[in-house]
Amino acid sequence: MASATRTSFIARIRDATPSMHRSELRLAEAILHFPGQIASYTATELAQMAGVSNATVTRFVRKIGYASFEEARQAVRAEQAAGTALLRVDREGAPRDGQIARHLDRSHDNLERSLARLDDAEIGALVETMIGADRLWLIGFRAGQAFARYLSWQIMQVRGNVFTLPRDGETLSESLAGIGPRDCVVVFALRRPPRQFDALLSVLEESEAQTALIGDLTGLEAMPARWRLPCSTTGAGPLFDHVGVMAVCGILASSAIEGSGAAGRERLRTIENIHDSLDEL
Repeated sequence: MASATRTSFIARIRDATPSMHRSELRLAEAILHFPGQIASYTATELAQMAGVSNATVTRFVRKIGYASFEEARQAVRAEQAAGTALLRVDREGAPRDGQIARHLDRSHDNLERSLARLDDAEIGALVETMIGADRLWLIGFRAGQAFARYLSWQIMQVRGNVFTLPRDGETLSESLAGIGPRDCVVVFALRRPPRQFDALLSVLEESEAQTALIGDLTGLEAMPARWRLPCSTTGAGPLFDHVGVMAVCGILASSAIEGSGAAGRERLRTIENIHDSLDEL
């Protein structure tokens, strides 16, 4: 039986497979083909779908470490909300209710919710710090890495010493050691973060760097940072919708370029001159 509280629903099934009887294995195979559907099935419906008895369903959920079928179903729902893509698709692998119109409506809603939470004065203070800090660090894991790189690419047009973490070939600790109190750090706090995420925030707090968090993590408002920019990322299909996150990046980048002043414009001119000399674009 899987006893670790952090063991995923699918891992519990796989761990318990060697001790399962034939009917339980048939049920396990059926569930693993579309595990997310258990969140909307009753125990009876699941038993009928797999061709087993209700008693087999009861034994099965207990064998994989849950007290009841309802507890197992709630665990799957929690993993769906946390972002496990495999648990958010149907038996054919297509997202439930995945029509284009539904995705469009969801993106509109996420965009409105994300931008409505922004405050002009807060954005202005963050952008001023991003421009004026000795060094600017953009940190992102998994999906957040793409946004960290995007924002880095835009900001480095108007200022130097912009770094994206994690960097290839380095441990995170080696990179974090260079962050100091005159620096600015922007962290993309998106689900599902690595386990060291809380420890990372503690290290940043100890560094006394000016830190901003952008993301959708539960409890973001209570995390240690000077700025917290919550984003809505609810998806219409198996993936989160990050249109709001991208919009926040766009606002920060545009505001930084516009507010960089004479030094930023001079850097832009230098970059364009080098583009011409190298015939890059």
